[in-house]
Amino acid sequence: MKEDLKRIRSIANYQFGKGVGLKLFPENVKIEYSKRTGRIRYVYLNGERLVTLRPTDGLFSLSVAGAKRIVKIAKCVVRVQNDVAEFVAEGKDVFVKHVVWADENIRPKDEVIVVNERGDVLAVGRALLSGEEMKTFRNGVAVKVRRGCMEES
Repeated sequence: MKEDLKRIRSIANYQFGKGVGLKLFPENVKIEYSKRTGRIRYVYLNGERLVTLRPTDGLFSLSVAGAKRIVKIAKCVVRVQNDVAEFVAEGKDVFVKHVVWADENIRPKDEVIVVNERGDVLAVGRALLSGEEMKTFRNGVAVKVRRGCMEES
């Protein structure tokens, strides 16, 4: 258990930035393993899923609950205009023209947290463009939203 906690924290630090692992996974997290393979699959805190470990690349898919824990320190944030915040929170994709700011460390296929102009978490998803491209392109989808915060509540 101790080894697995250390492992998931180091994956989080690698994927989302230094110090995120400790913030995302306190000592009392519950790790659920795949019944078939015995590998780490989900991580829960107080019955709420924080992340899913993807078997394809060994990285995390964040839940909205997980995103809320790390949004202040993560290096994977995309800020959108307040007038589209409701649509994004409902699970709609983020278009480039609505991006106000994006972390320059974001690469295509990265896991990202979408926030409104105040910094409230709206959704989690996968970047289709780099952070720089999100700021400079004029049209197209910037983030493929997997789950909006309105969908989870």
